[in-house]
This record gives sequence, C-alpha cells and structure tokens, in this order.
Amino acid sequence: MHDWIALNMTPGVGPRAMTQLLERFGSVSAVFRARRAELESLRLKPEAIESIISKEFLQRAETELDRVKDLGGDILILDDGSYPQLLREIDDPPPILYVKGDWQACFDQPAVGVVGSRMCSTYGENAAEMLSRDLASRGVTVVSGLARGIDTAAHRGAVRGNGRTVAVMGTGLDNVYPHENNGLVRDILASGGCLVTQFPLGTPPLAEHFPFRNRIISGLSHGVLIVEANQRSGSLITARLATEQNREVMAVPGNITSGNSFGTNYLIKTGAKLVQQWQDVVAEMPTEIAASILPPPIESSAPDQLEGKETVVPADLSVHERTVWGLLTPDEPLHIDILLESSGLAFGELNNALVSLDIRDLIRVLPGKYYARRS
Repeated sequence: MHDWIALNMTPGVGPRAMTQLLERFGSVSAVFRARRAELESLRLKPEAIESIISKEFLQRAETELDRVKDLGGDILILDDGSYPQLLREIDDPPPILYVKGDWQACFDQPAVGVVGSRMCSTYGENAAEMLSRDLASRGVTVVSGLARGIDTAAHRGAVRGNGRTVAVMGTGLDNVYPHENNGLVRDILASGGCLVTQFPLGTPPLAEHFPFRNRIISGLSHGVLIVEANQRSGSLITARLATEQNREVMAVPGNITSGNSFGTNYLIKTGAKLVQQWQDVVAEMPTEIAASILPPPIESSAPDQLEGKETVVPADLSVHERTVWGLLTPDEPLHIDILLESSGLAFGELNNALVSLDIRDLIRVLPGKYYARRS
C-alpha cells in the first residue's frame, strides 16, 4: 500500500498518468524501480520524474498512513477488493481513496449524486433537501460535494431522513471546506455517512481539484440529479461526466426567468429526466434496484367500469392525481372541461395532476386537450 500512497502523493501524477505508468511497468512498485529514460518516454512532467527517481514520497507514505489512521480514516487502493465497484468501472478511476466513516455501508447501498449551484435559491435548497431526505430514508445513499448551497442541502436532507450520505471532498481528509460545514461533517459521520477524497492530507481547496471531485461524485452513483445550475455551473460538468460514465442524468425543472434554472432546464430540453419526486429518481436506477425500492401497485376495491374487474391503482399518487386517474379510462378520452367539472378540482390543481400523470406515463395526452388512461 505504501507505494500506492507514495505515487498518489507525487506531483504531476493523476489518474491518467497512473494508468499509463501501470500499463507500462505492470505494478506500482515497479514504477519506483524505473529508469529515468523510461519515465521520460511517457512524457511525464519533470517534477513527477524527479519525485519518482528520488523516491522521496516512499519515505513519507508510512507517515501519511499513520496520520490517516489517527484521524479515524482508511485508505483504499484501486486493486483492493474494498474499492467501490461502481467507481472502478469508469475510465481512469482515482488510484487512491481516502475515506472516513461507515464507507462500506455507504458503498453497498444504491447511490444517487445530488448537486447544484452554490448560490442557490430557496426553491432549489428546499427541493434538494426534500428529494435527498426522501431518497435517503428509503435506503439510497446520497452523494454530493460538501459545497455551499445545493450540496449542503442534499447532505442535510439525507441526514434528516436518517439515511446515509457521502461527502466527496476537493481537499485533503483533514481540511473541511467550506469551514462552516464542519458541523455538517460531524452530522454526516454520526448518521452513518462517510467522507471521500482522492487528495493527500493537507491538500488545500484549489479550483483545479473540483472537477476531479465531480468525477468521483458521478462515478460513485447510479445517476446524477442536478437541482439548480446556471449557464457556467460546475454541476453541468458533473452532468457531462455522468453521461461519459454511462450514468443517468436527471434534473429538477426551474423558473424559466431564473439564471439558476438555465442549466437544469437546458438539460431537460436535451434529454435529461425531469424529476418532481423521489420516485422519478429511483425509476431511473437499474431495474432490480428500482423494483426493490419502489412499492408494488396497490389494488383498488373500485371495479373497472369497462372490464368489470379490479383496477390496479398506481402507487404513491397524490389525492388529486388519484381523483383524475380514477375518472379516466383507456378507451374513452375525456376533455379537460369534463375533467374539471367531474373532479371538483381547481384548474391549477387539475393541470398539475395531469402533468404529473403524464410525466409518469400513466395517461395519454391527445389533441384538443383530451386525456385517456394508458392501458
């Protein structure tokens, strides 16, 4: 393990360079036995070559490991069976993970990344906290980046849902950033969550580190949910990384006049799943995981008027959605005016219910404002 730690601490050696070195020399220990000419042939940065030749970080690796243990942390290496499988599957995964907390339980659960703007609106903050709470309370690990704004709300929601959350850091394990989240970190660890970073102890919060952090967020997750993002948000980088890693991309819609909603609305327009409730997120996870979390359909005692048999009412419908769905049939579309009169709902309530049922693919929207239940 010490040679892995040493190579990870070597300036100029990131995941991609590490992959090159392992492909060329076969093992990390062989890297430190390499000749200068062999290292230069890989076009490594001069400071990386000098560090490897001098073996200076091999001498410091044992101290690094001892310090991590003193913090109550662990170090996972890429060829270790404890390394998270989802992250291992991406291109050039980080060779080293510094972890603290109940990381084994966190990695064993299905996981969703929840990220967004640091300068978020109250709407975005509330949406992130609500969705994260609902997901975490159902056994989904919420992965986020410990930043201000949406990330903080996501971690807080998971804690309040008595679930687990993973805080992926762009710093060393000993350097919580932003500092006001020290209390949140304590809550994360107390609730069975964990901290994760690829950076050695003492690493400061430099801007160039956060794209690496975002890559881990999406890599640890089955899908990534963007709650709020402006045109230049780092969350859009996370969405792009998720796509490259073959992860699902989801987004919460926002006010079209708000700059913070530009990124999420654009993602939805270009194919991201629109999310209104926790079920929308779980439905995008692998089939066997979704089936284990989503409740089974509930059988209604109301007979189907056309077929004379029991109607299966979709699970988790709101009162308004259940009312509208019950009025519709597969074969006789109803006009919105008839639905408005028959349901007793206000127009806004009816419209919201119809939109939600359509998003869940429970009804068909027909020309002329007619609606029918999907058979």
